[in-house]
Amino acid sequence: MTTRRQAVHRPPVAREPVDPARIGRGWVRRLARGMTAGAVAAALEEARFDARQTSRHEDLADNPRGDAELAEWERIDQMLAAAGPGAVYDPDTDDVARAGLAADAAADAARQTELREAARIQARADELQSLRQLGVLAQAEPHAGDEALRDLLTRRAGHYVQPDVDAWFAHALATHRGHYREPAARQAAADLLTRPVLTHAALLAALTRLQPGVDVDRLGFAGRLAAADPEAAADLAAFLTGAGDGCHADGG
Repeated sequence: MTTRRQAVHRPPVAREPVDPARIGRGWVRRLARGMTAGAVAAALEEARFDARQTSRHEDLADNPRGDAELAEWERIDQMLAAAGPGAVYDPDTDDVARAGLAADAAADAARQTELREAARIQARADELQSLRQLGVLAQAEPHAGDEALRDLLTRRAGHYVQPDVDAWFAHALATHRGHYREPAARQAAADLLTRPVLTHAALLAALTRLQPGVDVDRLGFAGRLAAADPEAAADLAAFLTGAGDGCHADGG
């Protein structure tokens, strides 16, 4: 089935979210490196003065970076006071700072993984869209993670259901094509795809079992039944599966 031609979608480059509090804590730690307890105490008083001045202006009251900077100066001041005379601040030996850096690194790594996965999904969606334009989507082999493409292609089409995409998933599931050869992949798909798609697949599987070798292009009605009344179509698939099992048991 062919669809109207669509331009290849190019999503905007994702920007890393800004965390003012994180920026503020990092700035204080860099500034405090090598400071004595006296220098930190002076910086703390200055931060408190700035906080009091800011609190007088309603439009500046919500200041997460300033709040984080003040809290960090207070923490470092207490840490040096507990360390005793002659102590200087070193973020490299500050357990809290080191834990924060480790957490930041882990969060950044997770975000990079998410961005790579999003880019993979976008590229795969572009590939399938090109196949749709050529009218050969049905020949494509499904890959792991393709279930996420359904929602993306639907959003690209203005949130309209794409019957050819749903049919592609249903045919692949019914015939155990591509990575759906693995039972685990089919089970995962059952949790990710919509009920009409899964019902369509079940109905196709039941029909092809009753008539092995049938051309699936002749079974277009199965998708229409599944879309119109998934519950009735599921009942029909179960009935046909039972009938097929009975025939095989009787040697028919």
